[in-house]
Amino acid sequence: MTQTAHVTDTKDEDRLRADLYNFLGVLLARPADQMLLDQSAELRGDDSPLGQAINGLARVAKSTTPQAVEREFTGLFIGLGRGELLPYASYYLTGFLNEKPLAKLRKDMVGLQITRSENTFEPEDSMAALMEMMGGMIVARFGPAPDVEQQRGFFNNHIAPWAAHFYTDLQGAKTSVFYAGVGAVGHAFMEIEKDAFRMAAG
Repeated sequence: MTQTAHVTDTKDEDRLRADLYNFLGVLLARPADQMLLDQSAELRGDDSPLGQAINGLARVAKSTTPQAVEREFTGLFIGLGRGELLPYASYYLTGFLNEKPLAKLRKDMVGLQITRSENTFEPEDSMAALMEMMGGMIVARFGPAPDVEQQRGFFNNHIAPWAAHFYTDLQGAKTSVFYAGVGAVGHAFMEIEKDAFRMAAG
């Protein structure tokens, strides 16, 4: 997933967007194995804030191990009883799990033909799941590709209200080393998406 400075083809641009959403989703869903770390280490960015964040993540990926990342992941998201962060929209927006943001998301998922995987046990409003959903929507994985208006609605309703806060917390968490890089990439990408959707609305 190479960060490209100028992409003129809309389909190529959407594919890059989907790839980055899916990449973040995979990184947040489970500890990175050696293959994913190797892929992360090969990333190259430009001089933009997102490109610089990608380069920073690549540098950290080169110097870490799957064992270290697994310890980080456990400390951040699992811990003894609970991790340092609770990466769920309901928690960030209400202070509790399984609240109205999750109910609203489930309703919208039905309309978009997005179904929960049978082997998934966590609430659907995790940042990992939301990144995967956005990536899948862009490339029509769940059915006909939602238009820009539908994508913007999903992003503004379920991701934008808390994504910047979460990714900032991920960057600053005590346990974060590799995941500080993930947080930097996520934060920069969310800013780009927010601005792009705002411009598309105009």
